[in-house]
Amino acid sequence: MEICLSELSALLGVPLRGDGEVLVSHIAQLTQADERGLAFLGDPKYRRHLATTGAAAVILSEADAALAQTPVLLSDNPYLTFTQAARILHPEPPVVGGIHPSAVIDPDARIDPTAWIGPLAILESGVVVGPRVFIGPGCILGAGVEVGEDSRLVARVTLCAGTRVGRRALLHPGAVIGRDGFGFAHDGDRWIRMPQIGRAVLGDDVEIGANTTVDRGAIGDTLVGHGVKLDNHIQIGHNVEIGDNTAMAANTGISGSTRIGRNCTIAGAVGMAGHLEIGDNVHFTGMAMVTRSFLEPGSYSSGIPAMPSTDWRRNVARFRHLDDLTRRLKQLEACIETMAITTEQVTTERGNS
Repeated sequence: MEICLSELSALLGVPLRGDGEVLVSHIAQLTQADERGLAFLGDPKYRRHLATTGAAAVILSEADAALAQTPVLLSDNPYLTFTQAARILHPEPPVVGGIHPSAVIDPDARIDPTAWIGPLAILESGVVVGPRVFIGPGCILGAGVEVGEDSRLVARVTLCAGTRVGRRALLHPGAVIGRDGFGFAHDGDRWIRMPQIGRAVLGDDVEIGANTTVDRGAIGDTLVGHGVKLDNHIQIGHNVEIGDNTAMAANTGISGSTRIGRNCTIAGAVGMAGHLEIGDNVHFTGMAMVTRSFLEPGSYSSGIPAMPSTDWRRNVARFRHLDDLTRRLKQLEACIETMAITTEQVTTERGNS
């Protein structure tokens, strides 16, 4: 869509400097924008491009405004404003109600007339689909699944029996929600599968990345709170609870029955053991191995670069002795310092005699 800067400024609630009649139609990178493109500056190392960008306008902070050669939308948080502008310039297409002829739908399913059911989708008995929901091609909704209004299942999403999805959720291709958790009891030489009778329940405004899996609970439910954002290729184990507005990056794995608080960030490839308690506003950096609970807010890190296995095993054996070695080193340093003082005193006394 095309919109003039004065109107866009009003919609975004930010000041405009420059010609308000300039039109923008799409977002673009600062270095590749054309005369209808809207760019932003979030990283100071790209300031040099402000003088040469071909963008129609740039979103930036007051501190950088003097460097711009184009109209400017001023923001204390340029990236957030740019995101909001992108939603205006590139809105999701409206959902047009209907059912594709190739979809297979149980007579017992209840589908709001404003929802769209795409080609080759399968909806089993007791499914409830709310207003303006988009069910993309190849999606499978098991018995008793419920999907809240304005949610979008892009394609090939599987919601296993009993799964609940809140309002305005976005589930990307290949996501599997509510599969059986990894629960087995050992009987001598074999594993006996434990029935998983809980559900997977997603709150409102949840986003699930491509090929991410959320297991159903073994007895109670696996709970994903409002506003949670999960990247691609994440594994959420059975009976995990994730607090509101927590975000996880790709390749993270959360073991069963771990509880994660609100407003946490979990970077890529973090591994988390089971039955842990993670408090609110806890942040783990990439590849952290979390093996104990962290209740206090803050940033936590771990992870060691790859090395030959023999070196790793040898070093691990020594890690356990580091504290003792540190104490012995301090004692040795103190002893050396005492000996040096004594030697100096003896030398001084001999000189005086």
